[in-house]
Amino acid sequence: MKKTVTRLADGRELIYYDSADDTVREAVDRRPLDAVSTSSEIRRDPLLGDAVAIASHRQARTYHPPADACPLCPSREGSSSGEIPDSHYDVAVFENRFPSLAGDSGRCEVVCFTSDHDASFASLTEGQAALVLAAWTDRTAELSALDQVTQVFCFENRGAEIGVTLGHPHGQIYGYPFVTPRTELMLASAARHREETGGNLFDDVVAREEKDGTRVVLATDHWIAYVPYAAHWPYEVHLHPRRRVPDLPALDEAARTEFPQVYLELLRRFDRIFGPGEPPTPYISAWHQAPYGVPGREEFALHLELFTIRRTSGKLKFLAGSESGMSVFINDVPPEAAAQRLREVASE
Repeated sequence: MKKTVTRLADGRELIYYDSADDTVREAVDRRPLDAVSTSSEIRRDPLLGDAVAIASHRQARTYHPPADACPLCPSREGSSSGEIPDSHYDVAVFENRFPSLAGDSGRCEVVCFTSDHDASFASLTEGQAALVLAAWTDRTAELSALDQVTQVFCFENRGAEIGVTLGHPHGQIYGYPFVTPRTELMLASAARHREETGGNLFDDVVAREEKDGTRVVLATDHWIAYVPYAAHWPYEVHLHPRRRVPDLPALDEAARTEFPQVYLELLRRFDRIFGPGEPPTPYISAWHQAPYGVPGREEFALHLELFTIRRTSGKLKFLAGSESGMSVFINDVPPEAAAQRLREVASE
């Protein structure tokens, strides 16, 4: 992999990740852009204790542009509207022009998985998926070194139903200046489990799922994927490396080598859940990594959570009164049935 770091016209960082070591990146962003100005602010909810990012400038972000005006596509001759000035790329990462977090409040980046506007992550080759994993890993290491970043979150929102406003295959990376509420809950549960049993919560959950087997979706030498016992979402899969590590940079080479095959298979199964002729399955894919400089980091386990808000053909799972008002989820699809369906649609 070759990494090339450059700058966009307004000073934001742009990083190319190329498979070929001899790739040369010399294109210059010549757009007449003003420096990015953000109003991002972190406020604490005094009742719940969690953080809320107030980012009014995001109201002006690009919203469902036509394909020929996609800002994530490579620049075309005579066009200067895109964020990526080169005429082709493998993987590109740049600072978000409309960040939810900025400055002392953290950092937001966009990850373009491929220059092909009509592709999806599931359509990538294993080599392309490996390059995205390398980019996620490198960005995690770089962002975690920033003074204002406590936790790094790599994720993909896929599908208009999820709220995606750009159709080009891409994800995002958030560098939070705090430990996220969901991670705080996991750390507290892990600490309590250690005190009560002497074991690691994540290790014990994975072992229990593998022993039971009814919710295991796939298992390989270095990864295991299962539908959790108390799944929140209609179809939800947790993917763990068999050797527990806190974050992406800590993955060993064997797990890195096997990841593209495993992850692509999961994504392709998701697209087959609801049968032939159905539109691509909307999903959120989220890497959970240990925060930095906090107690309990050594107890945390890197894992990926993949889930869809579609509960059946043509119907979505909405967060209504119980979920939105009280954070108590009600799942219409039994986790065992979801796991069985995800096994049924395995690639031949």
